[in-house]
Amino acid sequence: MSTGPCDCRKTDRYVSFSGIDCAGNARRIIETIDGHLAVPGRRDRFWEYFDRKRAGGSGPRPDDLFLVHSHLNQIREYFEAWEDAAALQLLDQVEQECC
Repeated sequence: MSTGPCDCRKTDRYVSFSGIDCAGNARRIIETIDGHLAVPGRRDRFWEYFDRKRAGGSGPRPDDLFLVHSHLNQIREYFEAWEDAAALQLLDQVEQECC
C-alpha cells in the first residue's frame, strides 16, 4: 500500500550536485572528528597539523569539504581505529557524492 508519491530520484554528482548537501555533510564529518579529538588520547601530530591547516595557518582557510577530500584516507583510518561505523558511512557517502 503506497502512502504517497515516491521521490525515487537518485543523486548523481556527474549530472548535478542538486540535492546533495556536500558542505553540510563535510561539516558533520569535521564535527565528528572534533568530538573524537576532544577525548584524551585521540590526538597526535597529524591532527595538530590538521587543526593548523583548518585554521588557515599555512595559507587561506580551506572549507570543510576541501579538508575532507584532501585527507580522506587519514580520516577513514581514524574512524576505523575508533570503530565509528556511522562516521565511516557518512564519509563513504561524501566520497561517493562529493569528492
